Amino acid sequence: MADKKTVCVVGHKNPDTDSICSAISYAYLKNKIQGDDGNKKYVPCRAGAVSAETQYVLDCFHFRQPRYLENIGTRVKDMEIRKTPGVDGKISVKDAWEFMKNQNVFTLAITDSGNQLKGLVTTNDIAKSYMDENDSAIVSVAKTPYRNILKTLEAEMVVGDADAALDKGKVIIAAANPDVMENYIEPHDCVILGNRYESQLMAILAGAGCIIVCLGAPVSRTIQHMAREHGTTVIVTKLDTYTVARLINQCMPIDFFMKSDDLMTFGLNDYTDEIQESMLKKRYRDFPIIDKQGRYIGTISRRNLMGVHKRELILVDHNEVSQAVDNVENAEILEVIDHHRLGSLETVNPVFFRNEPVGCTATIVWQMFHEKNVEIPENIAGLLCSAILSDTLVFRSPTCTILDRQAAKELAGIAKIDPQEHAKAMFAAGSMLRDKTAEEIFYNDFKTFDNNGLIIGIGQVTSMSQPELDEIAVRMKPFLEKQYTDKGLDLAFFMLTNIIDEDTLMLCYGKSAGDLVKNAFGVEVKDNEAKMKSVVSRKKQVVPLIMDALNRDQDV
Repeated sequence: MADKKTVCVVGHKNPDTDSICSAISYAYLKNKIQGDDGNKKYVPCRAGAVSAETQYVLDCFHFRQPRYLENIGTRVKDMEIRKTPGVDGKISVKDAWEFMKNQNVFTLAITDSGNQLKGLVTTNDIAKSYMDENDSAIVSVAKTPYRNILKTLEAEMVVGDADAALDKGKVIIAAANPDVMENYIEPHDCVILGNRYESQLMAILAGAGCIIVCLGAPVSRTIQHMAREHGTTVIVTKLDTYTVARLINQCMPIDFFMKSDDLMTFGLNDYTDEIQESMLKKRYRDFPIIDKQGRYIGTISRRNLMGVHKRELILVDHNEVSQAVDNVENAEILEVIDHHRLGSLETVNPVFFRNEPVGCTATIVWQMFHEKNVEIPENIAGLLCSAILSDTLVFRSPTCTILDRQAAKELAGIAKIDPQEHAKAMFAAGSMLRDKTAEEIFYNDFKTFDNNGLIIGIGQVTSMSQPELDEIAVRMKPFLEKQYTDKGLDLAFFMLTNIIDEDTLMLCYGKSAGDLVKNAFGVEVKDNEAKMKSVVSRKKQVVPLIMDALNRDQDV
């Protein structure tokens, strides 16, 4: 069976317990629905760091953190990679050319025995080797293996070592009288000649390193004996002198012509939008792909960029571009499962979109288990119940519905947990905030919203201890101001919510932020902070009122 295509199921950046638990549970459900014969593999992912509360839940029900998905943009491994094998650098130019013709490629990778990339050769490099005027010593300069010569010339070695190489002297054709030959044959030269005994003997006595006897002429025992004594290799071929002279350069090893310096290579996990500019700057036809160990995989070309397959994605617990994993616009979104307001997300194709006014995405996932008649395992039930308890603040949030309560009750029974006791332990694990930095607290649950071009950031931290919240507030006020500037926000807010007292201290920063809070909630704002009774939900009690107040201000 072919490899299944991976579909990432992921929540928002700075994920909360609902975002993580719903992603894991929904990925499980999707895999169950399609069965073992399906062609997709649904994988839960996270778009940010897991909070202490969420980690407690994962540990409690024996789950690992989902894999981190920083960017959903297409990568090299999503492209069509031409997996042309690499070749040994010592094969002949002729064999390399034949290989490239058979594979219909213009670029050939030279690799070692461990498939490590050593260099590249193109058809232009080979053509250039024919057209350029090379001196007669080029074959030995290239350290041409005798095995290449034997194969290319369809020859037999009568005297010599086939594993050795022609690495000295020049190549000459012995067409002159033997008396003349001694004037231009030098030690170590490779001499191409015919069946004349005198010419063969003269070449050996002149110190030739190799003689190539053409037209299949027999080599006498005397010549063979003399060749051994003088260290001369003797090769016999059926080809004529002209053909041998034409083919001798094709015997050279291909690595002599390869480019090995400053190679532009890409890895499987490189993002296509990052490599595209590099590919455009270099006028290469093909670019090699290597794995993390430097092993050669294949090549891609600029043309492959046009046919790249977008990565497939399912979003849970959000539908805002600003909250989504990076490059979400370039992904193929298949589904959105959410319980928030409709945001700024746009898709090219129609998608399955399920959005319900409940207190938690996990409640929707619970419904879908029932609708698909899939049994909920004990550990999955624990995740879903934990998400509902977290998002509804143990049913205290105004976002909580009868459906959330019904789901939590059923799931708690399957998971064999007491909702109240489990929630206390879960919140206690997440409330150990004094040892965390202001940045860790701020981005533990921070979301941005786009309202007609205005970028609004709203963070929230919850605790059962008011002294703890008071201490955090002192640290968060200067940090909020810094993030407002550094992140280019138009408005910045931070909610410090007491779960027990069911109230929130709202910190605000930005032009007219205080007036906005005053108009939206009817509370007094002093020193960039306001106390708001019975306000615990960012989604239902804060975001809608802020957006409404902004839109009223913009009315004409």
